[in-house]
Amino acid sequence: MKFSVDRVKLQKALQRVGNIIGSRSMLPLLGNVMIKAGENSLELTTTDFELRLVTTVEAEVETAGVTTLPAKKLSSLIGSFSAEKVDFDINENDLAKITCGTAKFTLLGLSAADFPEELAFKTEHEVRIKESVFKRMVGSISYAVSVDDSRKVLTGVLLSLRDNGMTLVATDGKRMAMQESGPESITGGDGDAIIPLKAMSEIRRQLDGDELLTIEVGEKFCRFTCAGVVLTSKLIEGAYPNYRQVVPGSFANEVELPVAALLAKIETVALMIAGANSSIILRFADNQLQLQASSAEVGEGSDLLETSYEGDAFEVSFNPVFLADPLRNTDADMVRFKLNDPLSPVAIEAGEGFLYIIMPIRKK
Repeated sequence: MKFSVDRVKLQKALQRVGNIIGSRSMLPLLGNVMIKAGENSLELTTTDFELRLVTTVEAEVETAGVTTLPAKKLSSLIGSFSAEKVDFDINENDLAKITCGTAKFTLLGLSAADFPEELAFKTEHEVRIKESVFKRMVGSISYAVSVDDSRKVLTGVLLSLRDNGMTLVATDGKRMAMQESGPESITGGDGDAIIPLKAMSEIRRQLDGDELLTIEVGEKFCRFTCAGVVLTSKLIEGAYPNYRQVVPGSFANEVELPVAALLAKIETVALMIAGANSSIILRFADNQLQLQASSAEVGEGSDLLETSYEGDAFEVSFNPVFLADPLRNTDADMVRFKLNDPLSPVAIEAGEGFLYIIMPIRKK
C-alpha cells in the first residue's frame, strides 16, 4: 500500500473523522482510523460502534490497499509537519513509513480485517434539506436533551416527519424545545426516529456550507450524507412522548421581549442565586418586566426591562438556566412569552418555527 497526499487536506480529513474516537475504549482498533487507498483517493473511516464516520480525500495512489493507524497519533504527526506532501509506504504487517520533507517516521498500525463493518439498512424515509437550515435547527433545540439515562428515549432528538414538514424535538421532562422547518424534499411519508444526541452534535459540527444534506432513516439506523462526509448512527429504540400534548391550547397573556437585553438581565440577576434548585422571579406589570433573585448565601438583586405588557400583574418563577438556554441559542431579535398562570406551562416563541415550553417553579 503506497500513496502520496496533500498534507493540509489529509489533516482536515483526519480532523473530520477524529472527533468520535473515545479515549477510554477497551478495543485498540476503535482508536484507529481505517485508511482505504483506491483510485485517486483515500477513504478514512472511524467508529465507536454507535456512530460510523467516513470522509474522502484526493491522493496519488501507487498501490491500493487498506490498513488502520492510530488516529490521534497520526493526526498529531501530520499536524506537526511543514512540507506540502506526505508519502506513505505501508507493508503487509501494517507498519507505515511516513515521509514529509525531511521528516521520516514509522507508525505501527493494526490490520483492518477486524475493523467493524458498516451494517446495511433499508431506507424507509429520506429527507433533503439545506445544511445551514439543519445546523440551525439542531442548535436551537439540542440543549434540552436529557442527560439522565434512566429514560433512554429522552437522551436523543426526535426527528418527526409529518405532512411534508420536519420537526426536531428535545426534552428532559422539565422543558421541551421544538423546531419546525420545510425541507427541500421528503420521501417515504410520515415517520419518527429518535437520533442520539452525539450523532446530531457530530453532524452539526460537520456542516459548514449551504449545500443539501441527505438524511436517510431506516428501522434501526440513520445516515447523514453531506459534502465529503457520511455519518451513520444507530437509532434509539422506544416510544417518544407525545410532544404536541405538552403545548397548551390557548394563553391568557403574551408579551414580546428583546432577546439580547432579556438574556443580559437574566444572567446578571442570576448572579445573586446559589444552588442548582434556585429560581429567578419574573414580574409582569404596567409595561415593565422586573427580574429578581435572592439567596441567603449571596444576596439579592433586581433589574427592570421595559415591555408592552398591559395585562394584570403577573409573577412567575423559573430555573434561570432553563430560561436562558433558548435565548442563547436563537438568532432571533425578539421572543414572545405566552403565559396563563404561575403554575401552568409557559411558551416561548423565537424566530420561525421555534417553540419552547418550560414549567414554572412552584413557590414553597
